[in-house]
Amino acid sequence: MSLINDIPLSTIQLYLTAPYPCSYLPGLEARSQVATPSFLITTAVYSELVRHGFRRSGTFTYRPRCDACRRCVPARVVVADFQPSRSQRRSRKQHHDLQVSLHPLQDKAEYFELYRRYQQTRHAEGSMADDDPEQYRNFLLQSHVDSLLVEFRENGVLRMVSVVDVLNDGLSAVYTFYDPDLTRASFGTFNVLWQIELCRKLELPYLYLGYWIDASQKMAYKANFQPLQGLLNDTWQPITPQTGNAP
Repeated sequence: MSLINDIPLSTIQLYLTAPYPCSYLPGLEARSQVATPSFLITTAVYSELVRHGFRRSGTFTYRPRCDACRRCVPARVVVADFQPSRSQRRSRKQHHDLQVSLHPLQDKAEYFELYRRYQQTRHAEGSMADDDPEQYRNFLLQSHVDSLLVEFRENGVLRMVSVVDVLNDGLSAVYTFYDPDLTRASFGTFNVLWQIELCRKLELPYLYLGYWIDASQKMAYKANFQPLQGLLNDTWQPITPQTGNAP
């Protein structure tokens, strides 16, 4: 990693966190490598860091660096070659009438109410289920890079919110939450399809989806969006649901 917009990446400091319980694989401990100082991580710098497996939570930029596990694989969709599956086409048709609007990061009470319901219904066992408004804002509404907030509404009713970063070579999906009470909906799939189409409109080659974890049901779904590349052994290479990754 070299010079980006007159900021040498050598000025970015990396440190390892202490071990903490893994959020995805029960019984395991995780560690993260954190990039600091956050004010130097501009969009250009962050774009390069993402290509090396980092992502962000608020202004906290990190990548997994666990002592005995390598199951978190950075993943990105190759936009030009993507073709939706039959079930993905059904999802697109099911939700084609959602009204979509793009905004700068902003705070609305209805966002937090939807976020709270989503967490408590879909991730009740997780640490974010009890987030208060300040924790929610720090997680999703703080950013030092180019970010968008996307609203998805149905007849004026807020159904889904997505936060997306705009990088030099793609979009990075930060987080999406949606109405958890519509059990027959497939909002998550539709959202990824919508982000792929936005990449095409912006002529960006990749959609970065965070980490693919084959052993985690919550994260394994990303392999359904093919062709998918994973950063394995410091090289972006194809991954499929059958690829598997070393413990």
